[in-house]
Amino acid sequence: MSVLAGCGGGHGGGGYGSMMPPPTMMPAPTVSFSQPAAAAAINVGQAVTVTWTSAYATSCTATTSSAAGGAFTGSQMTSGSKTIIPTAAGMYTYSLSCTGTGGTKAASASATVAPNLLSTLAPTGAIPTVGSTIDPTNGDLNPYGLVIAPATAGLITKGDLVVCNFNDGPTNTQGKGTTIIGLHPATGSKPYRIAQSAELLGCNALTMLPDDSISAAAWASNLNPLVSASGAVGTPFASDMFTHPWGEAFVAATATQPAALYVSNAPDNGGAVAVGGTVDRISLDVDAQTSLTVIVTGFCAGGAPGAIFGPSGLTYDAANDTLYIVDTSSASIIALANVSKIPKDGVVVNGQCTATTPTPAPTFSGPSMASARVIAHGSPLNTPLSAALLKNGDLVVGNADIGAPGPSATTNLLIEVSPVLPGGFVGQPLQIDTGAPGTLFGIAATVDAQGNQIIYFNDDNNNAVMQLGPVTTGTGTGGY
Repeated sequence: MSVLAGCGGGHGGGGYGSMMPPPTMMPAPTVSFSQPAAAAAINVGQAVTVTWTSAYATSCTATTSSAAGGAFTGSQMTSGSKTIIPTAAGMYTYSLSCTGTGGTKAASASATVAPNLLSTLAPTGAIPTVGSTIDPTNGDLNPYGLVIAPATAGLITKGDLVVCNFNDGPTNTQGKGTTIIGLHPATGSKPYRIAQSAELLGCNALTMLPDDSISAAAWASNLNPLVSASGAVGTPFASDMFTHPWGEAFVAATATQPAALYVSNAPDNGGAVAVGGTVDRISLDVDAQTSLTVIVTGFCAGGAPGAIFGPSGLTYDAANDTLYIVDTSSASIIALANVSKIPKDGVVVNGQCTATTPTPAPTFSGPSMASARVIAHGSPLNTPLSAALLKNGDLVVGNADIGAPGPSATTNLLIEVSPVLPGGFVGQPLQIDTGAPGTLFGIAATVDAQGNQIIYFNDDNNNAVMQLGPVTTGTGTGGY
């Protein structure tokens, strides 16, 4: 229509009509960034998105003040958006120069990139101990599962650390623990018993529902008990066919999806590492199951207590409906995007299980294979077992160090993994115990009232919960 308007009168001679001025009178281009609207502040491992618009421009060229600021260089569209991943801490400027018939115009946006979160939590001395995890009644020990209570109910106070013990007290046998204990989140805390039951035999992973109910993976009993905040142990999922449950995550309801529990299974396969590991979704109506769907099959799994391989460390990010899985056998971290939409047998892990570990990095098939990707693989991961979500969307992952011959600079590592950084690994790992390998089990992360990142982790060398980040000092008599 603009062409017709320019020619319709038959006058004008030069062909411009009333629509456009001649080239010498064209307006100068304009260009602006709408995102980030102000200087962005992120950590190494995160991405920054730049969004720009221009007018009266025919071409645009981008430059970045340093290559470490990420790839924003060369020819760009006259309007668009791009995700940039800085690779080092620093201050970076992203510039765009747009040219049109009327001249050239430039604009810029900036980002400040701080060091990765884990590096900021490195202690200057001994890592603070919150408190012992040994059950005060029967002496159960070897803490595995760890979760932070979301509410105050029954025996539990909001913010308490809830732990389950994998070993029994009398014989210290792996896989024979039957207790869940609580600790207030302050140094000098004393453990209090929440629950004890044979149905919790071999408890290794925990998650909590909004009412403080505790969903517990009990590897040895082949059950997934649900423990009330007052300590009552029930088995509402007893009809489900679990095969050595080994990981837990709770997902709250949304406008389109019901609440759900995700449970991974690590069958022993007679001690050999073979296909058989799965991830189940238990859909919930409050605390009641409405359905069970096996959404992932094919993980390599096997072994005995003390050397169990399988899908573990289930960690959910509600910001993007992604479930992260720690694949111990292949030393990999796997992301399942849009996990709430994955149907029955939607993802098949082509685990390439072998008699020795680590097994090869998995590939994926099945109708939802596009949802699955490996975000980190190999060293410094060494039979990783546990994970937690940090405030910036990265993961902190702990090595189990199965088979490590003794203490070294590569054992007992916490490792930061980014879902967006190529290769996944961010900064340097943090060694949290120079003693016997395999000390790291459950990990939980939160922020304090000032927004500081806090990481709690179970250390089975001293049977205690340890803390990275600002600490609260208690009295040592009951927790505070």
